[in-house]
Amino acid sequence: MRIFAIATTLSAALLTATAAQAKNIVETAAGAGQFETLLAAAKAAGLAGALADGENLTVFAPTDDAFAALPEGTVENLLKPENKAQLAAVLSYHVLPRKLMSNQLPGGTIHVKTIKADGDRLLSVDKSSNGVTVDGANVISADIVADNGVIHVIDKVMLPTD
Repeated sequence: MRIFAIATTLSAALLTATAAQAKNIVETAAGAGQFETLLAAAKAAGLAGALADGENLTVFAPTDDAFAALPEGTVENLLKPENKAQLAAVLSYHVLPRKLMSNQLPGGTIHVKTIKADGDRLLSVDKSSNGVTVDGANVISADIVADNGVIHVIDKVMLPTD
């Protein structure tokens, strides 16, 4: 009986420790150290909470270098309060409302719906022997698992087109 009680206590402690270590998408991105611009933009657009609290999300996350490669002044302009809707549209274009792991991608091209910021948007995802691209952005690191979804690191900021 005593061994059972010890085992039960140990199991509960391990479950608590695992839950405490779990990180959402925002915490996972912050810990990576290469998404400061993305996180600042998500906060400015009012989307950080949705990325932290949403479930089964896929984020195609541009690195700080990807944001730096945009034309001069683009990021600063998007971060202005009056451009919040435009910023939200750009960031929403990088998020799927479902968890999509790289091993779920068939060879060739598929089209997937993004979360809605300003209507339905489709991303073109292409998997070939050269790797995976998403609307022309290269996936440079895939399947970074968070407790509420997955992050795929991309090398450029994708801009939605009309």
